[in-house]
Order: sequence, then C-alpha cells, then structure tokens
Amino acid sequence: MSTEDTIKISAKNVQVHYDDTHAIKDVNVEIADKAVTAFIGPSGCGKSTFLRCINRMNDTIDICRVTGEILIDGEDIYDKRVDPVQLRAKVGMVFQKPNPFPKSIYDNVAYGPRIHGLANSKSELDDIVENALRRSAIWDEVKDRLQAPGTGLSGGQQQRLCIARAVATEPQVLLMDEPCSSLDPIATVQVEELIDDLRKSYCVVIVTHSMHQAARVSQKTAFFHLGNLVEFGDTDKIFTNPEDPRTESYISGRIG
Repeated sequence: MSTEDTIKISAKNVQVHYDDTHAIKDVNVEIADKAVTAFIGPSGCGKSTFLRCINRMNDTIDICRVTGEILIDGEDIYDKRVDPVQLRAKVGMVFQKPNPFPKSIYDNVAYGPRIHGLANSKSELDDIVENALRRSAIWDEVKDRLQAPGTGLSGGQQQRLCIARAVATEPQVLLMDEPCSSLDPIATVQVEELIDDLRKSYCVVIVTHSMHQAARVSQKTAFFHLGNLVEFGDTDKIFTNPEDPRTESYISGRIG
C-alpha cells in the first residue's frame, strides 16, 4: 500500500464456517478507499463468501459462523452494538443477477432513502433519486419514464438501476458480486466504465470470474484459492509478476 492509500476496510484473522465446513481460513487484508479491489479465484474458493462478510449478509444463513475482525473506518462491524440494517445502508451491495424490485424505476431508487429517513420532503427525495440515477449513468435513458416498472428495462439497464439503488443511501463501500456475469458484452462495457467512475467516490470491492475484467477495472487484486487468501497486491503486479506459484497457475489457466 502506498502512503496515499487510505485504508477503508481492514480484515484480521477472518474465519467462516458453514457447520463443519471451513470456508474461509484466516484471511487478513487491508482494502483501500477510492479504489477498486477485485477478488479472483476458481469457483467455490471463498471470494463471494468473504465479500458477504463485509456487510454481514452471512448473518442470514443459520449454519454460518464468522469469527475474526472486520473494521470499516476503524469500527468493528461485528460488534454487538452495530445494527446490520444500518451497516447495509453504509455498505451497498450489487448482485450477480440484476434484481430490481417489482416497483417503478423511481421507487426502486427511493426505497432505501425512504427506509433510512434520508429525505425530509418529496423534492429532496426527487433530488436523491436523480442524483443516484446520474451517478449510475442511466438518468438520460430513464428520466422520461420514472414511473415505468424497473423490471421492464434491459439487463444492462437493470444492473445500472440496481447500482443506483445501492448508491442512493450514500454508502461508503460498494460490494459487487460478479455484476456483469449475466450481461451481454456491450452492457458489460457500460457497467465497467461505471465502476471506474464510481471509485472516485467509493471504496469498491468486486468479485469477478473474469480475469480480463479484474485487469481492466481494479487497482488491487486478491487471489483466493480453497478458502485461503493466497496473494494480494497491485493488479498489474499480480497479473504480470505474481509471487505465489498458485496465483501464477490460475492466471495462466492451469488451475481453475
């Protein structure tokens, strides 16, 4: 980490168990603010499981047990005093498959700000919705049909709508779990350009099965294998000169 990197997320000795399965083993990592960090690795290696630790999504799985420490801005997010609902307003999440609510485009984006009481008037809410849609590079496409259902948009537009929904609560961290895996190449390019833009305002963490995507959008890359964080560093270095032979094998296509 260079001196100008501000650490946003710090994980120490994180373990995740599903009943008797040890899914994440002793992960230690520091994730910078205002940057994109990519998690790569073969299917089932733990990258999505670890991503879900950062907004306590694993809390919803009965058999899942998370130990260790995850700090955001120095605060332990697993402290008993932390409300997971409030945490998830601060840590936005975008899933693999676009999942707009069966509501209007406007109401999809307004949903979070309404729940968290971020607007005191209709005009304030209008501003929040417009701002989020602009940030997500979809405002010009939907501004004349905000009352139309979000589910009527194309796949790429739906994913950008879901990103708008995630940024509407003014989060500090954006988690993206394979956000382009169900999109066509053109929509993928649009979302990748958007991710590059969003990092100016947020700490962005993206899980991707595409090494090309990790190389294009991220500044830092973490390689997971069999529940271990094998290697973490500058994306350029991980892809051109990895230190661990397992990373090299994965990048060259020999494992995975």
